Amino acid sequence: MLKMDEKTDLHIHTTASDGVFAPAEVVRMALSRGLTRIAITDHDTVAGIAEAQEAAAGTGLEVIPGVELSSKYKDKSVDVLGYFLRDTSLLAKKLAELRALRENRAELILGKFAALGMAISMEDVLRFSQGGAIGRPHIARAVVEKGYAPNVQTVFDLYLADGMPCAVPKAEVTPEDAVEWIHQAGGKAVLAHPKLIGDDELVAELLDRFPFDGLEVWHRKHAPEDAEVYRNIARERGLWQTGGSDLHDETHRMGEFGFRETEF
Repeated sequence: MLKMDEKTDLHIHTTASDGVFAPAEVVRMALSRGLTRIAITDHDTVAGIAEAQEAAAGTGLEVIPGVELSSKYKDKSVDVLGYFLRDTSLLAKKLAELRALRENRAELILGKFAALGMAISMEDVLRFSQGGAIGRPHIARAVVEKGYAPNVQTVFDLYLADGMPCAVPKAEVTPEDAVEWIHQAGGKAVLAHPKLIGDDELVAELLDRFPFDGLEVWHRKHAPEDAEVYRNIARERGLWQTGGSDLHDETHRMGEFGFRETEF
């Protein structure tokens, strides 16, 4: 059973993902603020949990093993929080495979071109991406520059479009995947900061379609009136109500995210 109170923060990131504080430092901060319960919810990794739990051992601070999975639904970013993960081994394996696929997509595509006799180096592609994230258009332009095709559209039509010889699927997780992975790890899945999705009808659709266990009602970017809306939605659906600071750096105040003890 999860109980929110004024000494709880259930949305914290560490250096295991994009936070600036190491897991052990997060624990020290929580203790200095008088918190009794926190959740480590790094983006797409569970690597920071063990260090935080070790640092909290014997202090009275409960560290809930969690995660925040990034997913896509109807071209919207949908983050899914997982709590009380019991067995993270399978989840860690899936996330490692996902990271590798995201990082290696360009190399895999170039390898497919090479197998077809079209040698293109990563340096050729980087000239077009100019330090930004590499996408298929950059690769297509490099193919054209090498003289293997007359224009970018031809490269897509013959090689890069879905189902074509050099296509590699973009690594995206669906909310269904995210919820399923969290449940497989023995955890509970919570839809994160619904206000940031920017479409409450879509929020309702997500809650209708996928077996979420909870909704993040309180968040540092939720106004009080937003929290009231999502609290009512959670009540109506019998969902857990959670909250957290979404701590990343010193500008985010651990334990401060609009929750008031009187709300429970």
